[in-house]
Amino acid sequence: MTDQLPGAHMREELHSQPETWAIAADLRDAQALLPASGARIAVVGCGTSWFMAQSYAALRESSGQGETDAFAASEAFVDRGYDAVVALTRSGTTTEVLELVDRVKGRVPTIGVIGDPDSPLVSLVDEAVLLPFADEQSVVQTRFATTALALFRASLGEDLSGAIADARAVLTESADDDELRDAEQYTFLGRGWATGLAHEAALKMRESSQSWTESYPSMDYRHGPIAIAAPGRVTWHFGEAPEGLGAQVQATGARFEHRAIDPLADLARLHRIALDRSLARGLDPDQPRNLTRSVILDA
Repeated sequence: MTDQLPGAHMREELHSQPETWAIAADLRDAQALLPASGARIAVVGCGTSWFMAQSYAALRESSGQGETDAFAASEAFVDRGYDAVVALTRSGTTTEVLELVDRVKGRVPTIGVIGDPDSPLVSLVDEAVLLPFADEQSVVQTRFATTALALFRASLGEDLSGAIADARAVLTESADDDELRDAEQYTFLGRGWATGLAHEAALKMRESSQSWTESYPSMDYRHGPIAIAAPGRVTWHFGEAPEGLGAQVQATGARFEHRAIDPLADLARLHRIALDRSLARGLDPDQPRNLTRSVILDA
């Protein structure tokens, strides 16, 4: 062990996100390795990577660039005549991803989007998109996930300048919001591609600070989950919210947290709140309870 302060890695990594997004947006050769418009593809990952896969799938399909399905690697149905499988993993060592790619090798073209260039997945996939500049030391993942999604968004023709500017703004603003940091419970919501971000936000807050969190598609929230809303609790919405939802949440006494900014930048804002909450509870998000950087299962 070193004398590193608790959360020091997470702090550096989450604050570097605007810069890593800008790098990813300029990686034209790497973006060209991703499936072309019109291809029918599956995107797979575990945990955080699965949620980023959900966002990529929604963005790609809604922009008319091809049928795109997202799966947890352990539950993926990839024998459906896909033109390619995209495997997203920070470490490149996750057991379920390696097993899936090995299973389809020689039958379905595979593309790995990987943080560690020395990982076993690099030689297993047909094409490797390497993002070592976004790799991380903290167990709690922040910049690799968002940088991969920035790469995906740029590959679909999106201009990320607004997202990058929004992220820079929220990461440099005052963090003095005790009510938001110290809430009893959080529910995260999103629509379309932001639904994956809502699921990721809930996971991030759970991992870093052992908090009670839930996540849902926005329109489904009123079909039961709104029952949990109450004073001292937060409902956080990523992206454009359905009309009237904010008022309904506020009527329960809960706080409705919503910013009219790029949803990916809002996820970076959540990362900062998660870090502050973790440290306030005496925890170290770089070494969270029961977690490791990569899940490697025994044979």
